[in-house]
Amino acid sequence: MAENRESFDHRPVMLDEIVAAFGSVPAGWVIDATLGGAGHTTAILEAYPHLSVLGIDQDPDALVVARERLDPFGERARTVRARFDSLGAVVRSELTDQPIVGALFDLGVSSPQFDRAERGFSYRFDAPLDMRMDPSRALSAMTVVNEYEEKDLARVLREFGDERFAVRIARAIVAARPVESTFQLAEITRDAIPAPARRTGGHPAKRTFQAIRIEVNNELGVLPVALEAAIGAMSPGGRLVVLSYHSGEDRIVKQVMRDAESGGCSCPPNLPCVCGAVSTVRLVRRGGTTPTATEREQNPRAESARLRIAERS
Repeated sequence: MAENRESFDHRPVMLDEIVAAFGSVPAGWVIDATLGGAGHTTAILEAYPHLSVLGIDQDPDALVVARERLDPFGERARTVRARFDSLGAVVRSELTDQPIVGALFDLGVSSPQFDRAERGFSYRFDAPLDMRMDPSRALSAMTVVNEYEEKDLARVLREFGDERFAVRIARAIVAARPVESTFQLAEITRDAIPAPARRTGGHPAKRTFQAIRIEVNNELGVLPVALEAAIGAMSPGGRLVVLSYHSGEDRIVKQVMRDAESGGCSCPPNLPCVCGAVSTVRLVRRGGTTPTATEREQNPRAESARLRIAERS
């Protein structure tokens, strides 16, 4: 337990901004759809006695730590092991007839998941390829790397990693099979990228590891389902708060919020709406908010973060 707890000790990204985002919501329940080590949830509960939090996470290690940390809050904090695309069903089961006044999504992989070598998320440690946020699921990085056809592997690297050398890397991976460890994958990726490109943009395997992780966990596929369920569950005045780290994630978040704001209106933008669309949210501000320069300097994970907030109408 001590090792688990220590590994989850880190300051959550944009903590002050996220806590402030829930300052105006009425009394009720906030859904933390990516509970992790409960850093954001703990701060919300400490700041607002009128709020309770239902935390959802698919990682059993995270839930062990989160439950211990949330125990002092008693009935104001509940936890459920689930993936966040089950949010609607979880809310119906756990919070029947309770007001839902907020939902928080801190997307991507938590620092503790990266820092635990045996989880196979990071090129910094030599470990078997895994990258599953929920260890009980069948698809792992081992399967993606060793069983996907070359064209499908290249598609994953291109779409989820914005990797411009996707075809070269996929070809090199297929030629080197079986690929069994994170160090082996990182070395293959590095060698497949032209030398001049390896000298810029951080670790040459960063995009490949990101893309495979997103594929393994179907992160972009389940995201719109979860966001729409959160909007549908919230009471008027509730807030949807989303922190993303990847351009693909942010595009989905922006599109879901814009569609909810317009109600799916199909009318020409310069004419009054006659299609009967009904707006369900208002955007708290146009565009996303990024961390301060100080936070980016102190916390490398914050470098690519973008915060978006919408309020239920």
